[in-house]
Amino acid sequence: MMWYDGGWGWGGWFFMAMFMVLFWALVIGGIVALVRYLGGAHHDRQSARPVSPGEQGWGGRRAEDLLAERFARGEIEEDEYKRRLALLREHR
Repeated sequence: MMWYDGGWGWGGWFFMAMFMVLFWALVIGGIVALVRYLGGAHHDRQSARPVSPGEQGWGGRRAEDLLAERFARGEIEEDEYKRRLALLREHR
C-alpha cells in the first residue's frame, strides 16, 4: 500500500470542519428563522385580546376617546365631533 501525501493535509481538514460547522449553523438558523416568521403571525392572532363594543383596534383605545382627542387638538370642529359621536353611539 502506498502513502498518498498529495492531499490537503491537516490544514485542509481543519478548514473543511470549519465550513461544515458554518454550513449547519446557517441551515439550522434558517430553519429557526422560518419557523419564527411563520409562527409569529399565528401567535399574534391568538394572543390578541377580544375587542369590546365601541372599541377600535388601535391599541385597545375606544373610538370615542380618539374622537375626543382629535376634538381637543382642534383637528375637527364641535359640530363634526357631535355628529361623529352620535354616529358611534348609534352603532353600539
